[in-house]
Amino acid sequence: MSPAGRPLPAGFAEALIGWQRRDGRHGLPWQGTRDPYRVWLSEIMLQQTQVSTVLSYYPRFLERFPDVSALAAAPVDDVMALWSGLGYYTRARNLHRCAQDVVAKWNGQFPRASGDLATLPGIGASTAAAIAAFCFGERISILDGNVRRVLTRLLAFDQDLAQAAPQRALWDLAQGLVPAEPAGDDMAAYTQGLMDLGATVCTRSRPACALCPVNDLCEGRRGGDPTRFPVRTRKLVRRFEAWWLLLVERSGPDGHAEVWLEKRPEQGIWAGLYCPPVFDSRDALSAAISPDCAARLEDGEAVAHALTHRELRLHPVRLPSWPDAGLPTLGDRAAEDGRWVRRDQLSSVGLPAPVRPWLAA
Repeated sequence: MSPAGRPLPAGFAEALIGWQRRDGRHGLPWQGTRDPYRVWLSEIMLQQTQVSTVLSYYPRFLERFPDVSALAAAPVDDVMALWSGLGYYTRARNLHRCAQDVVAKWNGQFPRASGDLATLPGIGASTAAAIAAFCFGERISILDGNVRRVLTRLLAFDQDLAQAAPQRALWDLAQGLVPAEPAGDDMAAYTQGLMDLGATVCTRSRPACALCPVNDLCEGRRGGDPTRFPVRTRKLVRRFEAWWLLLVERSGPDGHAEVWLEKRPEQGIWAGLYCPPVFDSRDALSAAISPDCAARLEDGEAVAHALTHRELRLHPVRLPSWPDAGLPTLGDRAAEDGRWVRRDQLSSVGLPAPVRPWLAA
């Protein structure tokens, strides 16, 4: 019986561990290590990001920041630059803050208990559980989005996960499924098995039930429609916005081509990244520069860019040559919020992925 007073399928953990060791994912660069820095880095990168994308970023991060002390000592702009293209940039800022806290408050060593790990910036309960299970063998379950899907189908858990109480109940059930007395690397194999099952078999729309190692235990499959789980009534509300981006260019004092970039605010879309000046209308953009410059503007083709809660329509507007050597005067914007960046040094600053091709052109 689970802590939530609900019967749990016998043999789930054993079947999952055996399947993971036999058929699960192996050979990923962050597997087979008990180094909490490497596990933490991979867990943060893998949040809402495909494994195929993380595979190219993970080794570059380790090369530049081989340990938590190196990451903590780096300027935040260096971290943002290396993160550029991964999206969800709050993760990068929290990554830097977390590294600094580990160095300052924990003597450069990640805490071993999930409860302590969860107090660090950017580490939620599921990520803390993953680090504690993989690195320190703590008997605790993860419960990220993939795992919620696996367990709600396994248990035919039909409570609304948009509400706090059902989320707590599912946590209790998840903990009840953890191996009672894990031995050796059982916790690592169990935790990895949950991740692998959700990512490769128990997928969102077309679960491969015939390949599932626990299909004979799955109440959702027995009911005939596992895809009805998980239940979440609150739907994501997307906002649509149009942005006009002013691409200001010049030939710098040393003859190199440069572009003008502003640092985005610390809150909101693309927070902390460098970006061409953004305006909420074409008229506002034109009004921010002189009539002579406005007459030379070149409109590019707009592109759509989807975010979690927003759908952006981005309109690039190019000003091929800034008329003087000073800082651009763009309406009431503070010139100190921006800087000229050489085209051949754009990799040194964090850039939003959709604007990078425009700046490199």
